[in-house]
Amino acid sequence: MAKVPLKQGRSLMDWIRLTKSGKDLTGLKGRLIEVTEEELKKHNKKDDCWICIRGFVYNVSPYMEYHPGGEDELMRAAGSDGTELFDQVHRWVNYESMLKECLVGRMAIKPAVLKDYREEEKKVLNGMLPKSQVTDTLAKEGPSYPSYDWFQTDSLVTIAIYTKQKDINLDSIIVDHQNDSFRAETIIKDCLYLIHIGLSHEVQEDFSVRVVESVGKIEIVLQKKENTSWDFLGHPLKNHNSLIPRKDTGLYYRKCQLISKEDVTHDTRLFCLMLPPSTHLQVPIGQHVYLKLPITGTEIVKPYTPVSGSLLSEFKEPVLPNNKYIYFLIKIYPTGLFTPELDRLQIGDFVSVSSPEGNFKISKFQELEDLFLLAAGTGFTPMVKILNYALTDIPSLRKVKLMFFNKTEDDIIWRSQLEKLAFKDKRLDVEFVLSAPISEWNGKQGHISPALLSEFLKRNLDKSKVLVCICGPVPFTEQGVRLLHDLNFSKNEIHSFTA
Repeated sequence: MAKVPLKQGRSLMDWIRLTKSGKDLTGLKGRLIEVTEEELKKHNKKDDCWICIRGFVYNVSPYMEYHPGGEDELMRAAGSDGTELFDQVHRWVNYESMLKECLVGRMAIKPAVLKDYREEEKKVLNGMLPKSQVTDTLAKEGPSYPSYDWFQTDSLVTIAIYTKQKDINLDSIIVDHQNDSFRAETIIKDCLYLIHIGLSHEVQEDFSVRVVESVGKIEIVLQKKENTSWDFLGHPLKNHNSLIPRKDTGLYYRKCQLISKEDVTHDTRLFCLMLPPSTHLQVPIGQHVYLKLPITGTEIVKPYTPVSGSLLSEFKEPVLPNNKYIYFLIKIYPTGLFTPELDRLQIGDFVSVSSPEGNFKISKFQELEDLFLLAAGTGFTPMVKILNYALTDIPSLRKVKLMFFNKTEDDIIWRSQLEKLAFKDKRLDVEFVLSAPISEWNGKQGHISPALLSEFLKRNLDKSKVLVCICGPVPFTEQGVRLLHDLNFSKNEIHSFTA
């Protein structure tokens, strides 16, 4: 979604103030109504615009002037179900909180026939529930339907998930359990297989996860609080034992504790968050998560790409099979809404962190010979893990080149680490480009341009397998991608990240 300039007094903070003012934003004087499809269709003008998102109908007319994507973007869904459009553009936005004062009511739908799980419990075989119904589309186009089983010893309960896929690793599984609620999401291609159970007995917080990659089996080992035999694993919770397209799943959050915060540049900090002991989550390379904070009573959400704790191995945290720490390089905008609030957090405070999202596939690195990275400002963050991975795990790699654009020398994130890494590993070249340098600067100057790129993007060999990754502010990325196409890089050789 491209941002459009907003009028004075139409910022996110101004919108939050309006929602707290007590003004009737729906035009219904606080009543909630059931909305039929016919009724929804009538409200399709700028001054009378209703939109349905996930079965809830909102009067978004008051929000028109506050929408960063502009009025035309909202009008695309006027008088209709905008869920799919919303998910394409900004699924992560916490619309329930942002638009709660605009809620008109629910869509009128036929009552669904609820499954009677008491009947299903009678059919339990070895604690297994009968397989959920899979839609025709998934059955035909999706992966083979996964399944699960469980077994126990005196002190342990093991839940085994059979994914029927070969490309499963520790990044593919996310586990959260709190009290007796156990939730395991397995990412299988573009789908998510969910195990969601209210456990029949209590377990310890700590658990272990093991993946047998050759057969696509995941084992989650829980420790019983009491050494008693379990008759059954537990009762099913929402969407248990279902395979759902990832685009149709809501984001799941867990509270993470702020462990440390250190200055990296004059306006950028390195935040270290610790996952709860009852969570297993590893963010795959090139993917991002969402951080959520309550700000003046409204939950505000922003996407960030996790980084390594350092670029240099002597400073890096040991790589544990169940790593508990997530690092973020975040620029603080003094006039912003979210980052100053994040910066005010004290050590020990909590931030909600979502499950990972993103479309970058590590398979892009297979047999890669030349890797070019173009980053502007905090668009450097996706490049951190890519650099670490490329220099340690791509045997075919001949050369990695990073061109890092900033305003001044003081803005360069981890400059000394990058220079040390390039000195240590001769396959890495780093070039800094400044748009507003002091007169003593001897390096490259300017903005992204054909002249800079044509000199920089020279393949090692004429036909070497190449990948160009680019990330920065939207104008930088859009212009960069256009220039790359002009330089005859194919669509498959370019991956752009959203900063």
